[in-house]
Amino acid sequence: MSNTNQSSVSEFLLLGLSRQPQEQQQLLFLLFLIMYLATVLGNLLIILAISTDSRLHTPMYFFLSNLSFVDVCFSSTTVPKVLANHILGSQAISFSGCLTQMYFLFMFVDMDNFLLAVMAYDRFVAICHPLHYTTKMTSKLCVLMVAGSWVTANLNVLLHTLLMARLSFCGDNILPHFFCDATPLLKLSCSDTHLNELMILTEGAVVMVAPFVCILISYFHITCAVLRVSSPRGGWKAFSTCGSHLAVVCLFYGTIIAVYFNPSSAHSSEKDTAATVLYTVVTPMLNPFIYSLRNRDLKGALQKLAHRRSAFSVP
Repeated sequence: MSNTNQSSVSEFLLLGLSRQPQEQQQLLFLLFLIMYLATVLGNLLIILAISTDSRLHTPMYFFLSNLSFVDVCFSSTTVPKVLANHILGSQAISFSGCLTQMYFLFMFVDMDNFLLAVMAYDRFVAICHPLHYTTKMTSKLCVLMVAGSWVTANLNVLLHTLLMARLSFCGDNILPHFFCDATPLLKLSCSDTHLNELMILTEGAVVMVAPFVCILISYFHITCAVLRVSSPRGGWKAFSTCGSHLAVVCLFYGTIIAVYFNPSSAHSSEKDTAATVLYTVVTPMLNPFIYSLRNRDLKGALQKLAHRRSAFSVP
């Protein structure tokens, strides 16, 4: 195989919605548009509510506002391209555009992963060490954890993007997805992809699994602490503060496991596309609803924001 750094394929074709009948394409386009607008509006409202309500200037809501920002960016790396391709009647994405999309997509996946782990640690400190919460979860530590997540996510994705950029693509250029994913790209390459696959299975797996293990350990200690509470009502009240986070964790990791950790024999392009829609479009859309519906303080902040806006609009 050629070891040249130049690829003979200058663009890829993202099949996306085009594999569906014309009537279904129109319906799917409308669904994608509605879900994207709901994602952007819902997450921006959460950021605005947290930034304008001084009662929510705590570590938990600082991490939540960062998660909302990441979710807006996460969804924006794929959905606008799907909508634009449908409107323009084009399926093409350039080679450099494909690598750029893959870079930002997986950077935001990593950030979601890290932020969920940081939020689990925050709940662990709040429930297991409540008297030391303010001294442990300082503003400096919170900023460092978020900044460290950004640096680690960028370094991790940069490694995989550079490894992908060295490959040659000299045959088929059709991707049966609506965005550039690593696995389908590796299948299209006519270069030796063993190094790429090795790094995904080792370094990439560690980056994904380590935060998940941290979440499991945090919730193991939280569960033990709740079970030690003499009053069942008090224990349930303490654990209920984790309900929204647990729901988001299950949704995020459940969809990723469905896409990337199924046996290859169980894979089909239709099933993979449906699962990727879940974690790239549906999950970022549902996160604001999960947190606002289950969180009294956040719900109150959103109501205050709505009342303030209506007051300004009255002549």
